[in-house]
Amino acid sequence: MIDRITNVDDSTKALPFAKPMLGAGFRVLIACEESDEVRGRFEKLGFDAWSCDLQPNRNPKAKHYQGSVFDIINDGWDAMIAFPPCTHLAVSGAAYFKKKQESGVQQEAIDFFLKLANSHIKHIAIENPVGIMSKHFRKPNQIIHPYYFGDEARKKTCLWLKNLPLLKHLKEPNLFESEVTHVSEGKIVNGYPAWMFNNDKKHRSKTFPGIAQAMVDNWSVAIACA
Repeated sequence: MIDRITNVDDSTKALPFAKPMLGAGFRVLIACEESDEVRGRFEKLGFDAWSCDLQPNRNPKAKHYQGSVFDIINDGWDAMIAFPPCTHLAVSGAAYFKKKQESGVQQEAIDFFLKLANSHIKHIAIENPVGIMSKHFRKPNQIIHPYYFGDEARKKTCLWLKNLPLLKHLKEPNLFESEVTHVSEGKIVNGYPAWMFNNDKKHRSKTFPGIAQAMVDNWSVAIACA
């Protein structure tokens, strides 16, 4: 089990009058993340939030386990948000599916995804682009784009949810809500979203800030108040 005592500064200790934070006492695992985009946002709300990846976290102060997620998946988490590798699952690589099937790497990716989805954690969200898991697992609960949440980019993203609500977004104001979250779909180059032309693989796979914040805004209460 992960040692919960870390060197990460807890700024609330200097504020004896501070009110208890929403996430206090709840443990959240952000699986397959090294960017700290999601983990850090949960931590700000008081959650005992850890990331896990084979690579080190970009934030040297982050609570992070470098290694296999299955080393720690049974360590008493209240929720898990997972971003399993999509290289062998996404339809964007369909031209190479036959070779991936013959080599066995696609089946390994399917098994990895399913092992996350079937873990005994109360609240689970799994994020992946459109791919074969709609067939091998089930259809996603929600399909979103970054521009739904304030980032000018198209990137069709699937969410498989267990005991978590859909991410709320608003295209136009209505009688009950006025805070529109949708923005422009972003620049298109030769028929493709501009973000795809960034040569940095880590940059392309990083969760967009708007989606990361929407996850925290929509799921933190569901986790802490269920």
